[in-house]
Amino acid sequence: MIKTNSVLDARGLACPMPIVKTKKALNALGSGEVLEIQATDKGSTADMKAWAESTGHQYLGTVEEGTVLKHYLRKASGEENIEKKHQNVISNEELQQKVEAKQNIIVLDVRESAEYAFEHIPTAQSLPLGDLDGRLSELDKESEIYVVCRTGSRSDLAAQKLTESGFKQVINVMPGMSQWNGPTEKSVKY
Repeated sequence: MIKTNSVLDARGLACPMPIVKTKKALNALGSGEVLEIQATDKGSTADMKAWAESTGHQYLGTVEEGTVLKHYLRKASGEENIEKKHQNVISNEELQQKVEAKQNIIVLDVRESAEYAFEHIPTAQSLPLGDLDGRLSELDKESEIYVVCRTGSRSDLAAQKLTESGFKQVINVMPGMSQWNGPTEKSVKY
């Protein structure tokens, strides 16, 4: 049994809500205290880890119990937990224009593979946030990379990670697929 100071029920919630609720719950804790987040969203493991890294909080790990993922975060002290945001941002409409003009760009979809399979931008490459660290070598550090997710949260974390890894032209797409009006494809067959 892992000793925690507080438990947050985020079961049934999809990105970005587990992070939004986690942020609020951590604000109520003291420095060094541990929060257990119970979630059912499979993508929440990568999201929690990346979000914790971007804010200075410590991601301790995740325990899977049936369909529930129990994430453990330790609250950082003061100045460590100022959330960083990726500086270079583009709107959905601006990205759509670049895609339609067939510009030589990479559209990187960092949602889970199931999300990508049901709807994605036609030229987008699927690379879930949780797999990003292990697959950085598949990407060209000099290419213009437009990072997209459902709401702009995971893509923000991925854009930060790419930039920190030496990628030169990384742009976060806001607000992402939840409000994408351009053409889409699906990989699943009915």
